Amino acid sequence: MPIQPCEPQPRVGITAVGSLLPEDVLSSDDLQREVTRRSGIALPDRMLTLATGIVSRRVAPEGVYASTLAAGAARRALDAAGLDPLDVDLLVFASASRDLVEPATAHIVQAELGSRAHAVDVTNACNSFVNGIDLARGMVLAGRSRRALVVTGETPSRAVRKDPADFAEFRGSFAGYTFGDAGAAVVVEPVERGGILDVDGETHSEHWEVGGIPGGGSRHPRGDAYTYFQGDGHELRGVFEKAGTAVIDRTLHRTGMGWDGFSKVLVHQVTVPYLERFAELTGVPQDKLVVTVPELGNVASASIGVQLDRIFGELDSGERVLFVGLGGGISIMTMVWEKS
Repeated sequence: MPIQPCEPQPRVGITAVGSLLPEDVLSSDDLQREVTRRSGIALPDRMLTLATGIVSRRVAPEGVYASTLAAGAARRALDAAGLDPLDVDLLVFASASRDLVEPATAHIVQAELGSRAHAVDVTNACNSFVNGIDLARGMVLAGRSRRALVVTGETPSRAVRKDPADFAEFRGSFAGYTFGDAGAAVVVEPVERGGILDVDGETHSEHWEVGGIPGGGSRHPRGDAYTYFQGDGHELRGVFEKAGTAVIDRTLHRTGMGWDGFSKVLVHQVTVPYLERFAELTGVPQDKLVVTVPELGNVASASIGVQLDRIFGELDSGERVLFVGLGGGISIMTMVWEKS
């Protein structure tokens, strides 16, 4: 019996991207002045700027929600792809922020876009967007979707405590002072070449209590004190360092690639010192990074989407990009994508 030729493996890739930043800019110095005015706590001059390397961030004004930023970014991605919202049959809202506890924010985004796609939410802290892309890829490969739209809208600036009662509460709220707001979106669909070539991840869930926003669930359904981000930034950084670079090392080994094989490396960005520490631990060359954190702050799961939007048009077919997602919980994720 003759040997049958192998069927080519189906490929799924990112074919368009969009992002949206609120127009309002808040400097770290102005944020510190506001915290000092409302709390009465005396802080060293320019403490937030010097400690984080974040000069400014974008802040969504009243009436602009997570869904607003997601829908705006989605329109830009669809326009870039030459698509109508009705051309999409899966809508994934993948974000740490959301409009409501119920229903899923994906439905609000869908109503704004006028789509009729299957709509779901995916939440995994700052790793949500990369998780959403992976979910969409799996649905397309499984034949459950023809074309997916993955969106995020992040408004973590609304979870920042600006009136801490004392320095201890200020310290526990410090990681929140890195936050900024943004939206991002990608179209995920079958491609003839390139696409998403590799995905890997690890979770270290024993550290789930290190930081987060505890309010809104069954543990703390009500109470303003639980609506603010709580966690020690140094402890969070320590947990990520403890988790180490195993996922990245595995990805490079499995794909047979070194840093010179990637045109860019997109990593979730929390502060400038943490980004510098990431480069030190992994050995990634500084010129491979797309640095956004000084001007935008920590935009949670929108971080990688905003970075991708900034470089997408500059990439040629065949160029490869490594995504490195980091999220509370704790989770670490890598994705190798080749532009089609």
